Amino acid sequence: MTGERNPYEGGQAPIKIRKVRRAGFTEREFDTGTVRINYAVGPDNGPPLVLVPAQTGTWQSYQRVMPALSARFQVYAVDVRGHGRSTWTPGDYCWRSLGEDMRAFLRGVVGRPAIVAGNSSGGIIALWCAANAPELVSAIVLEDAPVFSAELPRFKEHDRYVYQGLEHAASVLGDLDRRDLADYLRGVTKPEPDGSERRVPEWFLNYLSRRISKFQHNHPGEPVDLRFMPLAARVMFMSLSMFDPDFARAFVDGRMYEGLDHAEALARVRCPLLLIHADWFRDPRRGLVGALDDQDAARIMELVPHARYLRVHANHVLHFFKPAQYVRALDEFKDTIESITAPS
Repeated sequence: MTGERNPYEGGQAPIKIRKVRRAGFTEREFDTGTVRINYAVGPDNGPPLVLVPAQTGTWQSYQRVMPALSARFQVYAVDVRGHGRSTWTPGDYCWRSLGEDMRAFLRGVVGRPAIVAGNSSGGIIALWCAANAPELVSAIVLEDAPVFSAELPRFKEHDRYVYQGLEHAASVLGDLDRRDLADYLRGVTKPEPDGSERRVPEWFLNYLSRRISKFQHNHPGEPVDLRFMPLAARVMFMSLSMFDPDFARAFVDGRMYEGLDHAEALARVRCPLLLIHADWFRDPRRGLVGALDDQDAARIMELVPHARYLRVHANHVLHFFKPAQYVRALDEFKDTIESITAPS
């Protein structure tokens, strides 16, 4: 096995989220021969559903939907390489490598065709699987995935908002020994549809920096867990503390794009596809604020005529902020798939 050892990798961590643990999930790891993939798996209550989180996210981002989904699926939620307790591979982050990890996981762990549901960059991994490992994929869900928008040169030269965010993340998180996770939010402005911008106050970032430093001093070698923060922020900082910044850097320097042309991959998709499209708008200076615009969505539907489209008024991470709507969408998609494949 190659790759750099993640400081949080190794051993099966106990599930600390009470509702997830009570639903019967356990945390495990799988050695692909190249990397170790950390994942959580629930009871076998239906067809396999593999959840692939967004960049910087870990399987814990799905904690609000895993118990409900496990009533009708066998749910697997993974940490992508470079994230969580999975292996870090600085210098080797690209769609081809990430896709091959998932191919190995589907074959070696799941063992039967699965629905692969990915959020953001996780959706691009799901698309890679549908195009390159169709025998292992029964359907895919693209949850606000940056199809077309996260391709060069558009990503760097036109719709720069997210690209600039990755430049910032790679810069401030790059020194693993000295990084201050509060810097992830420092100096960052978020455009709003009305033309205004939001920024986290400096006094709060200084306070946050002190609390993070105190946690790291008192709990050396543990993922950062700020229990005083709202759950969304708590999960975000825990995930950031377990994130290899070279994953973000690979988007900036161009390594990530190897092995996938979005239009070509979509043209090869034969399995059912559900596209979930969340909020977006355009900023005059930085372009697309969101994952994909209406033209991108229309192009996906043109290339995959049998796909289903769901437009939602929601944050980019729909499964976390609108869990009931996400669970309902996947339940309905499952029923649609079964009605299509049922014998007449």
